[in-house]
Amino acid sequence: MSESTIALYELSFVPEGDEVLVGRLDTGSYAVFPADGAELLRRIAEGMPLGRAAEWYEETFEEEVDVEDFLDTIRELGFVRDAGAEQADAPAAPVRFRRLGRAAFSPVAWCCYLAVVALWAVAAAGHGDLRPHPSQIFFVRSLLVVQLVITFGQVPLLLAHEGFHILAGRRLGLPTKLRLSNRLTYIVAETETNGLLSVERRKRYLPFLSGMLCDAVVLAALGLIAQAGRDADGALSTTGRVCLALGFTVVMRICWQFQLYLRTDLYYVFATALGCYDLHDAAKAVLRNRIWRLLGRPERQVDENQWTEQDRRVGTFYGPFIVLGFCVLVGITAFASIPITLDYLRIAAHALGSGRVDAHFWDSLLSLLLNAAQGATLIVLARRKRREQRRPAPASAQASASASVPTTTVPMEG
Repeated sequence: MSESTIALYELSFVPEGDEVLVGRLDTGSYAVFPADGAELLRRIAEGMPLGRAAEWYEETFEEEVDVEDFLDTIRELGFVRDAGAEQADAPAAPVRFRRLGRAAFSPVAWCCYLAVVALWAVAAAGHGDLRPHPSQIFFVRSLLVVQLVITFGQVPLLLAHEGFHILAGRRLGLPTKLRLSNRLTYIVAETETNGLLSVERRKRYLPFLSGMLCDAVVLAALGLIAQAGRDADGALSTTGRVCLALGFTVVMRICWQFQLYLRTDLYYVFATALGCYDLHDAAKAVLRNRIWRLLGRPERQVDENQWTEQDRRVGTFYGPFIVLGFCVLVGITAFASIPITLDYLRIAAHALGSGRVDAHFWDSLLSLLLNAAQGATLIVLARRKRREQRRPAPASAQASASASVPTTTVPMEG
């Protein structure tokens, strides 16, 4: 074995303080190595024979290393090529829309975004009807029209939000893809960026925050369109009322980002700033272990070493931020969801209980059926997600710009 070499996949090495984040960009499998372990892995990746690598490690760091154990670890991470795998990495396909991503976040683009938001802020300060309010949802009497516009009108706005995530990733040369999922009672779109941890920490913030940037610009643009399209008497036009209704849904999406327990974009900003990789699951594990210890059930505890020391340390005081997220949920429910639901039910009940089978009756009935269809879609997505979670996990964990990125701490023992 001393003269044997091991073929590894192409790996990225990103310094993270006293440690190094190593991973495969193509699969999103990452692990946190101590600096000496990362250097050993780098030598093996460069083709140094295992025996010579062990000797180099002992000479450099003045301690022995169990190469067999080290090899088993990187095999579990999916870093080692299978015997039948090709020995050369296929040339990576060029990332599309990279130039567009750079243009979308260029200095000129940033000036345009700031100008739009500033103009909207000035307009909203002088015209109270431009400020977001739940009543803006019901821009016409027809519940069906409201339902259709809100349901399908959000689609391009949601795609714009995710499109900014995609462009922010493509700008860095990272492959991205879009998928539909759910978070509790929300249907959401998620942008997966496997290689985001392959870039230095300061470059990860924009891909996380770009969606909220898009939301802010879209909200401002909709408000300016409503202001510019007023009728001659100063009242909002139908187009303006539609824009404000859609704008209110954008406000709700921005508020939704503060529900950190759902692992939103702001959660990843928060975790990245604190040097964490899987803070949500680490915090839950630390909390559960505390509970099992208090209950005298140590056998129910999980091994916390599967998370980094920083994840565990921050996880011990992460609870208040989860509480903050639930407070945001309560606020959204009290000031938006409940008022809108009550108005909706009042209008529907009036139409269905009037005793007249007229246009308003059918309008309200079809709107209720559409709501039921949305609920059924949510149930289907939730069940599909549970089935996926029950499947055996592959050797390499999938990283995502809007999903948790589990990482492993790799100890170096003699």
